[in-house]
Amino acid sequence: MTTRQYAEEALPQKLKRRVKQFFGPWGVFFEGFVRNPVMVGSIIPSSDRTIAKMLGPVDWDECKLFVEYGPGVGTFCRPVLDRLRRDGALIVIDTNPLFIDYLRKTITDSRFTAVLGSAADVEDIVLSHGHEHADYVLSGLPFSTLPDGVGPAIAAGTWRVLRPGGAFLVYQFTAKARAFMERHFRRIDNGMEFWNVPPAFLFWGWKDEDADV
Repeated sequence: MTTRQYAEEALPQKLKRRVKQFFGPWGVFFEGFVRNPVMVGSIIPSSDRTIAKMLGPVDWDECKLFVEYGPGVGTFCRPVLDRLRRDGALIVIDTNPLFIDYLRKTITDSRFTAVLGSAADVEDIVLSHGHEHADYVLSGLPFSTLPDGVGPAIAAGTWRVLRPGGAFLVYQFTAKARAFMERHFRRIDNGMEFWNVPPAFLFWGWKDEDADV
């Protein structure tokens, strides 16, 4: 291969780096969506209004462990860390190495852990990081497009890993996620946020205080 051919081959990579640098986290998020749209679900991160409304019901004084599925470029991570108690912990789980690598490089808070893995393995992940249960679990994963069996496995594992009184916080672009949640959570609060692209359905599934752990 000639020097000119090497230069021509390297040009797309240089262009990609410049685009990512120019757009910052939005560029990383867009690349993650292009690589795996089924798992990311949206082409842009959630709005500030969605974040505020989604996190509104959380009792931060009682939150020792907050877990997030599909954190992307950290749209929710920073607001969660801003609210989280000083001795709390945030574990995020994503199957996309691009996002996990980005988060590990850009979030240096000692309370933060980014795990490359599946949300279906949340119980093992929580235990392996020294916790017995999670207080809250947040998910923006597109349940309606996940591979067969993955959605039900995530919903079941989430219910088991939550402490009694904890909640599964879900934001989606269709209402289908509620069907997965209803199999385990008897109380589900509903909301909607139109100032989001696309508009988001919001669900808060609460684990009964007297539920078996």
